[in-house]
Amino acid sequence: MKVAFTSQGNSLDSQFDERFGRAMYFIIYDTDTNETKVLENMAGVESAHGAGISAAKKLVDAKVDALVTGNCGPNAFYVLSENNIKIYLSNAKTVKEAIEEFKNKKLEIASSPTKGGHWR
Repeated sequence: MKVAFTSQGNSLDSQFDERFGRAMYFIIYDTDTNETKVLENMAGVESAHGAGISAAKKLVDAKVDALVTGNCGPNAFYVLSENNIKIYLSNAKTVKEAIEEFKNKKLEIASSPTKGGHWR
């Protein structure tokens, strides 16, 4: 299973980012191989509008199965849900901590958006 984690940096020790669309990076963790891959999200960070949709499409293209983030707006939530990507909520301090929460099944699945649009 490929799981994307929102991050402020490009390593497992980086600070976990509560924001989805404006997260600087996505750390993609493969639960089968324990390998990680880093995706930059500079377009989302620099975008005036549509950051969530742009980020969601990036994760769809990366073929992830799940997302772990702090918050997800309505447009991104719709794109992710329509592509069968489960959204888990965390308030971890680091990406490594969020991965451990995910592996230990301590995260709640989001059943609806957690923020309105245009949240920075």
